[in-house]
Amino acid sequence: MIDKPDHMLKTRRGKMNPDLHFQASLLSEALPFMQHYDAQTVVIKYGGHAMGDERLARLFARDVVLLKQAGINPVIVHGGGPQIGGMLERLGVKSEFAGGLRVTDAQTIEIVEMVLSGSINKQIVSNIGRHGGKAVGISGKDANLMIARKSERRTVTDPDSNLERVIDLGFVGEPEQVRPHIIDVIIKSDLIPVIAPIGMSRSGETYNINADTFAGALAAALNAKRLLLLTDIQGVLDEKGELIEALSLVRARALIRDGTAKGGMIPKLETCIQAVEGGVEAVVINDGRVPHALLLELYTEHGAGTLIS
Repeated sequence: MIDKPDHMLKTRRGKMNPDLHFQASLLSEALPFMQHYDAQTVVIKYGGHAMGDERLARLFARDVVLLKQAGINPVIVHGGGPQIGGMLERLGVKSEFAGGLRVTDAQTIEIVEMVLSGSINKQIVSNIGRHGGKAVGISGKDANLMIARKSERRTVTDPDSNLERVIDLGFVGEPEQVRPHIIDVIIKSDLIPVIAPIGMSRSGETYNINADTFAGALAAALNAKRLLLLTDIQGVLDEKGELIEALSLVRARALIRDGTAKGGMIPKLETCIQAVEGGVEAVVINDGRVPHALLLELYTEHGAGTLIS
């Protein structure tokens, strides 16, 4: 006989709570979604408010364990911009941004790798373990998972003088080749991979890669069923500021072209387009501020963001 944890023990006596019927109904309605995603790979880019808020971080870890138990193969790619910024500030290292990307010199890349592959990565692994899951933390350097090339120089406009200048981003990279063998091995071992978006060039140089871009390239290489990008906004907004629940690739390109998509949403949409063109069935820009956003997206008809397919 299997002993149950104390919180699972319940009496068979007394009046049935109507809420239990509602919970059972929800589980029953999730069946077709569970069948749709059974044994499928889902890549999750984890960052923003969902990672910075302690309560949401606990719920995220619990939901990832649930996905694994339900037959999905979750693959987590995490960011860590605020944490990197905090560490640089504590160490007195000045940091500059250009085109939404951190300019990363030789000193900064060591700190970036330390924060991403060290403290953040292992905290996520620990959170998953606390809820009964088995996770393993790696980076794109392990087993040559992510071969990177140096990002091209960026032209930025000075807001004060309105003059353009060209900036070398330093050790900021872009995916050149994905070798997902190590992810296949981890998944088949019944483990959950948690990946820091650090890549390595063919000559051995370390590069910091935007987490959205890293996740998109990995999802395409894994032929993932879904790519979920957790963000700090509702999703993609139209010209009136209202949520767009579903987008085609044609309309996604149009939003970039006509200026409706602005700032950080542009690279996110570009990542979505590239991932779908690379073989991912659909990408969802999720509102990571919503509790259980992953479960709502995968196991109900009502998601928490914008679906691009």
